[in-house]
Amino acid sequence: MLIGAVDLVNSAQEPDTLTDIAQLDEFFVKHAYTGSHTGDAEELAAVRALRAPLRRMLTSDRATTVRLLNETLMKHQAVPQLVRHGDVDYHIHAVPPEAPLPVRIAVETAVAMIDLICSDELSRLSICADSACEGVVLDLSRNRSRRYCGAACGNRNAVAAYRARKK
Repeated sequence: MLIGAVDLVNSAQEPDTLTDIAQLDEFFVKHAYTGSHTGDAEELAAVRALRAPLRRMLTSDRATTVRLLNETLMKHQAVPQLVRHGDVDYHIHAVPPEAPLPVRIAVETAVAMIDLICSDELSRLSICADSACEGVVLDLSRNRSRRYCGAACGNRNAVAAYRARKK
């Protein structure tokens, strides 16, 4: 769920990639969210409104992140349960499937952040190394070498480095 949260936060970068219901539907499917999905303008607006609070949760220091995720869990009365559905083995859901999509995204992100905090792995989250970008990076690589939020930023910087070497 952290990948989905990072994608949601980064969708606010220019160009905004979450502006219509079709894009929300694609996001829902891509990140394998389950449960209620109304696919209307109100849901789209509520999901878009999550981007700033999730960005704070993903990019804050440890103490602030803990406070933010605890507030999220309490606000939505999250009760973790192990569930299994479809082809997905047991995993944690902390709100019922009929909870609104924005609530499920917020709570699932908070639950996923618990693992990073408990294992002291917040360093896996950072801001893109491209000076022109503010995207969030989730580095799940073994050697912790991911520096860019996506291929576009990585390619732009690789080309710039190549041109600088050729001068």
